[in-house]
Amino acid sequence: MTLDIVLDADEDWDSSTDWARLAEDAARAAIAESAFPALAEAARPVEISVVLTDDEQVRALNAEWRGKDKPTNVLSFPQAEPDEFESARQPGPELMLGDIVLAYETCAREAEEKALPLRAHTAHLMVHGTLHLLGYDHLDDSTAEDMEARETRALARLGIANPYEVAA
Repeated sequence: MTLDIVLDADEDWDSSTDWARLAEDAARAAIAESAFPALAEAARPVEISVVLTDDEQVRALNAEWRGKDKPTNVLSFPQAEPDEFESARQPGPELMLGDIVLAYETCAREAEEKALPLRAHTAHLMVHGTLHLLGYDHLDDSTAEDMEARETRALARLGIANPYEVAA
């Protein structure tokens, strides 16, 4: 699989961290723990756009697309359908999974509140966002438990502790 991470980082995000590498590692781990691990063997390139921005921009996107006029930690905008995940085994044009947008102030505040390194919390949110791009959600207890289990396994692949145990 060729995973292209298109990264647009706001100046608030520490430039000493390789956010593109973290995004790629998080996306690969999420894909491996999804129902679509074959994406890792895709014959065509797979792309995820990751935007590291601020609360103001995320608040505007959240208001426009979700009707919630407040910032949030991560937003995901899927652009592919599950049937396209299977067809990725065949050569063809790039498969755009979608966009993940993270808000610096909210991510940093949450990391501090949870006593987590910003890098680890951001990796969790990138895994979470990637799973949303792959069709996962947490609208009810059953889907939330499934998504959290996949996140936990993906983060373990990255050497990051279960964030749900840390939070408890």
